[in-house]
This record gives sequence, C-alpha cells and structure tokens, in this order.
Amino acid sequence: MKNQDLEQKYNKWIVTLSVAIPLVVALLFGVNLRKLGYDVEPLSFLPPIYATVNGITAVVLVLAVMAIKKGNRRLHENLMKTAIGCSIAFLGMYVAYHMTSDSTKFGGEGMIKYVYYFILITHIILSIVIIPLVLITYVRALAQVFDKHKKIAKITFPIWLYVAVTGVIVYLMISPYYVN
Repeated sequence: MKNQDLEQKYNKWIVTLSVAIPLVVALLFGVNLRKLGYDVEPLSFLPPIYATVNGITAVVLVLAVMAIKKGNRRLHENLMKTAIGCSIAFLGMYVAYHMTSDSTKFGGEGMIKYVYYFILITHIILSIVIIPLVLITYVRALAQVFDKHKKIAKITFPIWLYVAVTGVIVYLMISPYYVN
C-alpha cells in the first residue's frame, strides 16, 4: 500500500474519531449513574490519578521531542505511543469519575476565578482540537511521510503539551473544593 493510500485509508477514521470522541465524552459527562439509580460508589480517588497521568503525558511528550531531535526514532515512536496511551487512560478515568460523581464547582473568588475559567475553557477547547491533530500526526508517521509528519507535529506538540499541563493546573486549582 502506498503512503498516500495509507493516509487516505485512515482519513475516515480520523474524522469519525475526531467527532465521536468529544460527542461521546459530552454525552457520558451528562450521565450520572448514581442519579439514574445505580448503586455505584463515587470514584473520588480518580482525579489525582488522572491529573498525574496528564503530568506524565507532558513529560513523555517533551522526552519524545528530545529523542527525535537526537535522531532516536525508535525511542521517539515508543514515547509517542506511550503519550497516546496515557491520553486514552486519562479519558477513560475522567469519564468514569464524572459518571459516578457530582461535578465540583470552583470556589475561588476574584481574579483567580477568571484565571481558572480561562485555563479551563482553553483546556477544554484545545482538548477537542488536539484529537484530529494527534491522529493526523500519527498516521503521517505510520505512512512514513516524515516531511508532512514533522510539519504538523510542530503544531500538534505545543497544543498537546498545553492540554496536558493545563489538565494538571485545573486539577490543582479545583482540588481544594472536592467533596469526599
């Protein structure tokens, strides 16, 4: 299969996943199993875990860029697969938490409230934007179209890093307001 054919083959999946993931997350975010009558314990232990996973994702992304700059393609590839795996794990834990727990309201006041909501809103918007970017970047690497891969990776990396880091910041800012 030609590289261009491989890219074309995956384009439908990229579009499908880029639309489906945010929609499914939004739908599941609105589903609270306890309010629907299911006897499930709130998974209140998850936020610090998925915040840590976001932090690990950020570190892995930086290490992956360092690896490719040193010419270590195999390490770069493995680190990028790890970053994708971390993002998938984060998403699963995030949805599971919100399906079993009530949403936590930010309790800060004054300027910090505006800072928090700015970070939160940009984090959410960019977490949706990053899905197709990661998928396109990954497929271009699979297709071994490295000139196009490198070009989009220069856009994907800082956005993905921002999403991972701000995920940790959002957690740290809201964690004092969690109810156990």
